[in-house]
Amino acid sequence: MPVYTYRCDSCGVQFERHQSFHDAPLKTCPECRKKSLKKVITPTKIIFKGSGFYATDHKSPSGGVSRESKPEKKETSKASESKSSDKSE
Repeated sequence: MPVYTYRCDSCGVQFERHQSFHDAPLKTCPECRKKSLKKVITPTKIIFKGSGFYATDHKSPSGGVSRESKPEKKETSKASESKSSDKSE
């Protein structure tokens, strides 16, 4: 169940209440008994657990060079090998 924060415009009291999504919002203040409660919008808390977002999603498994850059390196090494073999002939 989500936790909602309410604040009274009359007396200024602020409190939290566990409510279902289907429950109607509270309107009457429990302190001053006036109908001046408003929901306070608060940012959600995000907790990242585990070994790390970047390490699990974008790094290569061995921690070395990514898969995308490996073919380029192989092609340049092949090109340099062919150039060196051309010079020796």
